[in-house]
Amino acid sequence: MKFNRLTLTPIAAAVSLIVMGGAVQAATVPADVTLADDQTFTYRLLSDITTFDPGLVEDRDSSDVIRNLFEGLLNQDADGNLIPGVAESYTTNDNKTVYTFKLRDNAKWSNGDAVTAHDFVYAWQRAADPATASPYAWYVELTDIVNAGDIVAGEKAPSELGVQATDDHTLVVNLNKSSSYFDQMVTHATLYPVHKATLEAHGQAWTKPENMVGNGAYTLTEFVPSQRSVMKKNETYWDAANTVLETIVTRTINDETAAYDAYVTNEINKTELPAGQFKTLSQKHGDEIVTTPDLCTYYYEVNLSDSGNAALKNVDVRMALSLALDRDVITQDLLGSGQQSAYSFTPPSTAGFSAPETPAATMTQAERDAKAKELIEAANLDAPLSFKLLYNTSESHKKIAVLAASMWKQKLGAQVELENMEWASYLEARSTQQHEIARAGWCGDYN
Repeated sequence: MKFNRLTLTPIAAAVSLIVMGGAVQAATVPADVTLADDQTFTYRLLSDITTFDPGLVEDRDSSDVIRNLFEGLLNQDADGNLIPGVAESYTTNDNKTVYTFKLRDNAKWSNGDAVTAHDFVYAWQRAADPATASPYAWYVELTDIVNAGDIVAGEKAPSELGVQATDDHTLVVNLNKSSSYFDQMVTHATLYPVHKATLEAHGQAWTKPENMVGNGAYTLTEFVPSQRSVMKKNETYWDAANTVLETIVTRTINDETAAYDAYVTNEINKTELPAGQFKTLSQKHGDEIVTTPDLCTYYYEVNLSDSGNAALKNVDVRMALSLALDRDVITQDLLGSGQQSAYSFTPPSTAGFSAPETPAATMTQAERDAKAKELIEAANLDAPLSFKLLYNTSESHKKIAVLAASMWKQKLGAQVELENMEWASYLEARSTQQHEIARAGWCGDYN
């Protein structure tokens, strides 16, 4: 996967943002390039930042911001290659069950303290600890570090996690089984270090700008919920000499058209294009528009819990809804900026992946529609199909939902009630299973 970490071209299309899309790397400025006097980069976020805590983050926009404030053992360059972060080197044993990371001796926290292997041990134990209630504790388990699963399940103490600081600059990680990609996994925000003394001193308030201590290229100087965040260059960062941008600003703008207008008037430097306007705006803006592969899948999530819609618990009904969605109309006619129709969950840009030839993928849309009607009839529902479709505030999400509802009504006679919620309420509704069908998406945490 290609990561678009430092985008000096102003506009990024809707398909271009990926997990690390907002993170900024150090860079070498070519000798023939003259930099602007004001090195401030302002970009748009769709949704509000939910947390600045690496151990609690679960959404992409917040993760992008955190990647500017903290740094893990390894990073990835613009081509997705692993490059040193806090660890300047690492080795493995022959069967790749033990990874040993050597930390650089010039890595500093923003308060001047040295970043040590003990900081990583503390952060990883904290993320796995049920008492932390990290929504990404499962990621620590997924790494297959020794005892991670038992710790997440509350069956062992966090101190038993298979990671040790043998000295201040050596971190040894023991895995249950061989893993050739564990080094890729440590680039994720959940495995970033945190400053223990700061957490203990301030509790939940440790991420406020006046309290936060980070080890990334930038420090948080201002945060206005639902409006903006401001990050300034961290002079204690080990590679500060090559950190070009002095200030990074995020602006939370739910409306894509408003965000585009802000770009045109030079209020922001980077945004996504409004749905369906890629071709038109490509002609207007030319090489200002940048597209890169996105390791993400957009889908609709069905609530199958006790609080869910009874009709949707019928697998034939769910299959009918899936088949009746004309993906090509959505990706090509509505969005039209390079998105691909999905008939399997894994994105095609995943390393080493070839999409399976599923039955639905080999049908024509007419055949899919006919099969969908057949399945609905076979379901023998007691009443006409009716359900609510939840999406978070976004022009694109709304347009897709309206089109999906129209397809389902026309082809299956389904009555769909659209529900729009702002980001925090939407996350709460999904996490507490107060939805019937909800817009969802998943982006690769590593590749």
